[in-house]
Amino acid sequence: MAVDCRAVPSAPLSTDEASPADNGRSDQRERRRRVIDAAFELGAERGYDAVQMREVSASANVSLATIYRYFSSKDHLLAAAMTEWTAKLQGRVAQSPPRGDTAADQLVDVLGRAWRAMARQPKLTAALVRALSSADPGVQESAKEVQGQIAAMAAGILSGVDPEVRTDILAVIGHVWYSTLVAWANGRTDFDQVLAELERAVRVLVEPHERRALPRG
Repeated sequence: MAVDCRAVPSAPLSTDEASPADNGRSDQRERRRRVIDAAFELGAERGYDAVQMREVSASANVSLATIYRYFSSKDHLLAAAMTEWTAKLQGRVAQSPPRGDTAADQLVDVLGRAWRAMARQPKLTAALVRALSSADPGVQESAKEVQGQIAAMAAGILSGVDPEVRTDILAVIGHVWYSTLVAWANGRTDFDQVLAELERAVRVLVEPHERRALPRG
């Protein structure tokens, strides 16, 4: 089953001819993209254990030595793939604004759309979640990037909330998001329960601030 999770191509260079350094960077980006695409394919078809670096190397037509220059471990590779996937979700949200009459409704819509997209690829999602639990420094860096992407999707919705409070709200929602994904990946909860937990967290955290912002009669 093919999984199209490739990053959006970069804009063309403004000069007529790219320099050797530019060409080299372009080649590196292309090789990195092929490696991540191969990890997506293997993870989607057969799960975490199927993502072996030798198989990734063969599928991507990129040497093992080169792969290890980009990624320190399999978990680092999968965590980087998670950032690519989240970036694509972020792009879809930007193209189709969140639905709902309130900030809480809109945030529930965004998180629901993200979760439904992940649930359509259960083996891949379980592999990515498992990788994010690694202590590998590269994984931690990618995890921070994922958190930033999720925060960026929600920040515009909560623009009327005090910035410090908004940061706290998004941090707590991020923890709820991760814990529910881990519970789902380990078979302790199901699709509907994940949605319910995310919605409960959003409404408990966001709605009080919306009520405070309403004009008093």
